[in-house]
Amino acid sequence: MKPPYELNTKILKYITSISEKIGEVNANYLNRPSPKLRKKNKIKTIHSSLKIEGNTLSENQITDIVENKRVIGTEKDILEVKNAINLYDQLQLFKSTSLKSFLKAHGILMEKLVENPGKLRKQNVGVFKGTEVAHLAPPANRVPNLMYDVFKYLKQSDELVLIKSCVFHYEVEFIHPFIDGNGRMGRLWQTIILMEKYPIFEFIPFETLISKTQEDYYKALEISDKAGDSTFFIEYMLDVIEKSLDELLKFNNKIETDNDRLEYFISLGKSEFTRKTYMSIFKDISTSTASRDLKKGVEKGYFDKVGEKNRTKYEMRT
Repeated sequence: MKPPYELNTKILKYITSISEKIGEVNANYLNRPSPKLRKKNKIKTIHSSLKIEGNTLSENQITDIVENKRVIGTEKDILEVKNAINLYDQLQLFKSTSLKSFLKAHGILMEKLVENPGKLRKQNVGVFKGTEVAHLAPPANRVPNLMYDVFKYLKQSDELVLIKSCVFHYEVEFIHPFIDGNGRMGRLWQTIILMEKYPIFEFIPFETLISKTQEDYYKALEISDKAGDSTFFIEYMLDVIEKSLDELLKFNNKIETDNDRLEYFISLGKSEFTRKTYMSIFKDISTSTASRDLKKGVEKGYFDKVGEKNRTKYEMRT
């Protein structure tokens, strides 16, 4: 059974705009961010997703945990971060259309935080807003079939991946397949669905924008819940994705120093290149600036210069 939603003009406009921006990202070689940026974005994602769920650790504290430094915080907060780091280090191993893979991810994310991590709930639950029930999840005995249906939708639907990722995210929040960790899993699995089609989404911390617009996030879930379909939530999430791509495209203008440029260029993994190749990545620098950068790269031992004048090329050191 296909989850209910409607493709309207607003959604189609978002899809067009996002598709163009993904093309621009790829054209600017930003689909492979530097190791430094990848690490920073992973930390931002973990911080934002856990902050939404009430974790009090800062980005700096999470950075310290990543670097195996001692951090002062509650045992639960630190364990949540360690589990998330472990999970995000393995993103490439998960298959978006596999319920088994989904359950395995929950097991890693919620290890020692809940009873039976990685298992579908066997009791009825509700989501409370203060003392009021904001959402009464489907009965526990329906959860296995509902999850089977939503994964079948992921596998068989011809719908665009951008749409399917939003629909799946909403359905996880609606079905509430676990006792705890549903929000984290909905956001994580949307990333996994997207990155299988567009690898750049492994490095886009769109959860940061969700964290900044947390009231809107819950409002979008609530409106879709009352409407009986995920249309409004799809609109909200596509807006978040578009703005996250805008942030990434702005990053290209922030590469200002020769060290930044060299670090980013090396991360692209080109084994052999010319000055022209280098300038095709950094379109706003002059020929003399490119030459100075490359001279510095040779001096630092990043790559070797081969040939002279018009026949000069550079070979990356292994």
